[in-house]
Amino acid sequence: MQMSLFMLLNVFATNRYYVHTVVEETEEEVEVPAPEEEEPAEVEEEPEPEPQEAPVEEETTDETKPKPKFMPNIAAPKIPEGEKVDFDDIHRKRQEKDLSELQSLIEAHFIQRKKDEEELIALVNRIEKRRTERAEQQRIRADKEKERQTRLAEEKERREQEEQRKKQDEDAKKKKVLTNKTHQYGGIQQKGEGRKGAKKQTEREKKRKILAERRKPLNIDHLSEDKLKEKASELWQWMMQLEAEKFDLSEKLKRQKYDKRDIAILL
Repeated sequence: MQMSLFMLLNVFATNRYYVHTVVEETEEEVEVPAPEEEEPAEVEEEPEPEPQEAPVEEETTDETKPKPKFMPNIAAPKIPEGEKVDFDDIHRKRQEKDLSELQSLIEAHFIQRKKDEEELIALVNRIEKRRTERAEQQRIRADKEKERQTRLAEEKERREQEEQRKKQDEDAKKKKVLTNKTHQYGGIQQKGEGRKGAKKQTEREKKRKILAERRKPLNIDHLSEDKLKEKASELWQWMMQLEAEKFDLSEKLKRQKYDKRDIAILL
């Protein structure tokens, strides 16, 4: 707005100076009574800037162009009347607008800053809470690990004690067995020496005698189907018992051989 007014005033001053120069030159050449110039309407005049380049260009143009012999009456152009421009009011309104925008920016800045501070506080609280929870979890894990190590140590100690006790019991049993076998072996030798004159039975005869005692006749001709099933089950149980006795006897024989070898080593 200020630039537009300044340009308008500059154009008006240039035109006015040009008209005044042309009128003076015309009056010098042609003696014509100049009409009275109409006074322009009162306008709030602003301090006119002094034209520097424009008048020089007009003068040079006038010198180069041929001067007219007759010039009609030219009146000064009128400035259209309009609303008066209050620059102070415009400046004041602009300052108020800038102040309002600045206040809005300041308020928005403080609102955003408050929001950022709240988010930062919430973040710090979450970090502290997570740190506390992690410390609690680590403490619980350490306690559980300590209990597990203690339990493993106790179990290991208990197993070692049990193994040591079993070993001691086995050693005591072995010593007792060796002592008994020594006495039995001495008694067997004495009995064998006393029975040298008796008749010796062969192993085959002993086996036949034992089989004859154990073998029983089967009377199954008069039995029914259910009775036969019961008899078969009974015979099966008897066979299982014989196998168990056979296994026990074989193990007993192995132990006797082992005991004899130990006794022979000791003797």
